[in-house]
Amino acid sequence: MDHSQHHHAASAAGMDDEMMSMPNTGHRCQMSMLFTWNTQDLCLVFRWWHVSGPLSLVLSLLAVVALGMGYEYLRLASRRYEARCAGLSISTAATTTTRRGNPRGHVTKALFYGAQVFYSFFIMLLFMTYNGWVMISVAVGAVLGYLVWGAEASVEKSVACH
Repeated sequence: MDHSQHHHAASAAGMDDEMMSMPNTGHRCQMSMLFTWNTQDLCLVFRWWHVSGPLSLVLSLLAVVALGMGYEYLRLASRRYEARCAGLSISTAATTTTRRGNPRGHVTKALFYGAQVFYSFFIMLLFMTYNGWVMISVAVGAVLGYLVWGAEASVEKSVACH
């Protein structure tokens, strides 16, 4: 069957233009599925987080480093909270349950866990720009965050994507 008369490419290109163009700014967000060092029309997660020149690139990369460090701080805060609650928890082979006197502690731990999962997936989205500069910034943020806040790190790992 000959599909040469179908206009899938044109409609897909039109949809890309509609989805990727920035209103009133004249720039486009490039999305690469292959590793690249190119920063022209680079957008990070949101349309408004657009790299438009060397200064915005440096500021964006510093923001990515700070986000990576922030993830390590969140992990530390979560571990500290769990340590404070350790006297209020009863461990079993399958699960840890909070005594009836403090169900809020269990909810807070669940919220910390959810925040860590959300944060790690957000960082994964940054990494999935496939831009070498952004990928390096994620790694640098993880290293610096671990150096600053990882001294109390437990052996357990979360479902983090980095």
